Formats: sequence, structure tokens, C-alpha cells
Amino acid sequence: MSSSLQGSAIVSRLRAAGCVFADDEARLLMAAAPNAADLDALVERRVTGEPLEYVLGFAEFCGLRIAVEPGVFVPRRRSEFLVTQAAQAAQGVESGAVVVDMCCGSGAIGVALAARLQLAELHAVDIDPVAVRCARRNIAAAGGHVYEGDLYEPLPITLRGRVDVLVANAPYVPTDEIELLPAEARLHEARIALDGGADGLDIQRRVSEGASQWLAPGGRVLIETSERQAPDTLEMVARAGLTSSLNSSEEFDATVVIGSRT
Repeated sequence: MSSSLQGSAIVSRLRAAGCVFADDEARLLMAAAPNAADLDALVERRVTGEPLEYVLGFAEFCGLRIAVEPGVFVPRRRSEFLVTQAAQAAQGVESGAVVVDMCCGSGAIGVALAARLQLAELHAVDIDPVAVRCARRNIAAAGGHVYEGDLYEPLPITLRGRVDVLVANAPYVPTDEIELLPAEARLHEARIALDGGADGLDIQRRVSEGASQWLAPGGRVLIETSERQAPDTLEMVARAGLTSSLNSSEEFDATVVIGSRT
């Protein structure tokens, strides 16, 4: 069978399985498979509902290929807006920014920031050991450090009062709404990467409360949130003693709350 005919058959299988971007996915799967048997295995994994990023072993994010392992939160395109906002927040830091990627998952946000900025230090934290292992693969090339633990707990004490930019794409799906998520997220991503508690803001609340102890003077914490939850996120950041503001993007369908230590 010629490659074009083979590709056509794969597109048909993907479409029948409900893959909206079947043509693009077929090209990626064919490029990833070293032989026909491996290609069949990859296609089978995809048509049975496994996220494309797990099948390929990577996700495209901010023009970069980020390694992604099964169970690890897949970086979303909307989080590229968080990267843009964080990069702007780091402008003007004279000797290179100290950045912390909180709830880092695969480390995609930290890696993308490292590609855009002159970083003095990059640190990333996640509580999930699988995510930490994956993040270390991605962040090693940027010379960063990844820690396993609960939010600020595993960070080196020497970072207190020195962080210029703290980014947090913490879980913000309310517990009762997880069952409404697309099956690719609900069935395949770790629940700990999705569940934000009863109102979706449990982790954001703890990130906000601890931020001022770690931020440098003039440092900023940036928290991805939803449009619906944004007023509550703004309020919790203000209650933590930070000057709070909000930016949103229709293009990315994204909302980011920024808290500044002044």
C-alpha cells in the first residue's frame, strides 16, 4: 500500500473515532512511527480514546515540543497566554529573572519562559511523582531544578524573598464538575492535576496565601483561572496583601490574575 493510500485509511479510522483534526493527527502519527507495525499500534491507541499527546509522547506548546507521559497533565494552548503574561512581568529584571513554575505538570510553562527570557534561575514544583519525572526531562535542558512536594514546601529556603515571577496553573476545576470534562482529560489525566476542590479554588488560595513570603520586592505571582472564577481569584490575591489585576485574551480564551508585591 502506498503512503498516500495508507494515510487515507488512517484518516478514515480517526474520523470514524471522532477525531476532529484527523488529517493533522494522521500526519503526526505517521511521522512518529518507525515502521508499519508501530504505526498500527499508535493508531489503535488513538482510536480507542488515548490523548494524541500521550500516543506521540509530546505536546506542542509555544512552538516547542514538550515531552508528555501518560497521566501527566497535557499543556493547553490557553496556557500560552500565561507564558506571555509572565514574560512581560519579567521584563526589567536586570540580572535575569528568578522564576518558579508552581504545579508544573510537564514543566511546559517553565520551559517556555526559559526559551523567552534570560533566566538567572528556573525552579519547578509538583506533588505528583510522575509529573516530576516528566518535568525533569523537559527542564534539564534549561538548567532548571524540579522538586517533588506540596506547593512551597520543597522549595529551597534560599528562594524566600528572591522570586521575581511565580507562575501557577494550579488545578481549578470544581470537584463536582470533573465528570463534565472531555473524556481525554477525565479518563486519562491524573485527578490531582484537575481537582481544585469544592469551588475549584483550593490550590489557588494556598498559592496566593504563600506568595508574598517568596516574592522579591516588585515580584509577581500569575495565576491562570477561568472567567467565571476570576473575581474570586482577584479577591483572594488582594487578601494575601498583593496588588491584584486581571488580564484576559479572547484569542486564547484565557484569564490570568496577577498579584504584585509592592
